Amino acid sequence: MKKLTNLNAFFAAIAAKQALYLPVDNAVGKAEYKKWQEGTVMSDALNTARSAKDFFFPQTENLMEFKMEGKRIDVIDTREACEDFVIFGVRACDAASFDILDRVYLVDPVDSYYKNRREHGTVVTLACSRPAETCFCGTFGIDAADPKGDVTAWKVEDGYVLRANTEKGEALLASVSDLLTDTDDTAVKAEQEKLRAIMEKLPLANLTTDGVGEGLTKELFDRPEWAALSESCIGCGTCTFVCPTCQCYDIRDFDTGHGIKRFRCWDSCMYSDFTKMAHGNPRVSQLERFRQRFMHKLVYFPDNNDGIFGCVGCGRCLASCPISMNIVKVMKTLAKGGNQ
Repeated sequence: MKKLTNLNAFFAAIAAKQALYLPVDNAVGKAEYKKWQEGTVMSDALNTARSAKDFFFPQTENLMEFKMEGKRIDVIDTREACEDFVIFGVRACDAASFDILDRVYLVDPVDSYYKNRREHGTVVTLACSRPAETCFCGTFGIDAADPKGDVTAWKVEDGYVLRANTEKGEALLASVSDLLTDTDDTAVKAEQEKLRAIMEKLPLANLTTDGVGEGLTKELFDRPEWAALSESCIGCGTCTFVCPTCQCYDIRDFDTGHGIKRFRCWDSCMYSDFTKMAHGNPRVSQLERFRQRFMHKLVYFPDNNDGIFGCVGCGRCLASCPISMNIVKVMKTLAKGGNQ
């Protein structure tokens, strides 16, 4: 393990060689990732309003262009060489979401756009110190006190302790070795003990996945509780846009007058026109769309991914839903027959 006492010098040293992004408070007091420059102050917020998945799966991105002259069509590859970059301050929940996205975009057929960004990005995670009442990452086996990533960082009393977990992480720390000193894990263990004690007292500390999971499609699909659960949902899609694991997108063509631009953008299973085809939408009611979202997170994804759930317990949907309907209420209701 390595000890760091001058965080700003660490940021400057990294930024001198590659782009560096970290959580920064915006004008409305929400944290969002911004490119570091001298004078940038890292946010103290628990988490960013939107997750770090934007770096690998951006909300919008151009895929290709078409130029047409008569019957001749030229396909133009608009991808640019991706530069190396570092993301600092990623929490354990968001770091776990990358594994979920990898299972979607790095299996055949591999999404080359996503793969390119993943290969060039180095993730430095930061262990939580003040978890929120909406946190429930532990439900899915995520340890907020020991997050994954290329490098894991812990804030201690007199600086930061860093641990490289991958080759990319080792290379990053080697590039700033003059700012680091060797240390043991004594301070880290003390911080981990304090955080885990807090996590055990959170309101959702005892939330379990009992009642959901792989192999339960037939049992859960027609449960009568879906009607009451979905009744107040307004289909705004906020939950899907703040979610670090949602992976749905739409592909559209835009006529510029000089050719066609093809781009993709995030989409939401909560929208009435989601996956709309020539004959219409296969899910015509809000109940069906609501059920699809949570069945995918809690049953369909585990079915196809060795029991791994499509949720990381970051709590963003709990904090953002305008009608306070969320995955926790769904899990509790399905587990206890609607008696919650």
